[in-house]
Amino acid sequence: MRKLLSLRHWKHVFTRIFWLLRSPNVKLIHKLMFLLPVGLYWVLPDVMPFMPVDDIAVTMLAAEGFTRWMENKYRAG
Repeated sequence: MRKLLSLRHWKHVFTRIFWLLRSPNVKLIHKLMFLLPVGLYWVLPDVMPFMPVDDIAVTMLAAEGFTRWMENKYRAG
């Protein structure tokens, strides 16, 4: 929990997201698996009307998961 509240941690996550989205090594389908859901949530937040979560919180949680997944996937292969 402490890690999620750290500004240093989020700086690392968003720096890595930027690098991963620009990397030619990451497949387009993997990039879209992050961009489409987050983009749709920002544009259509009423799709989940009973979800009391702010757009930035959804983006941050998705960025955290995507970063871990891609770093593990592309580090191994």
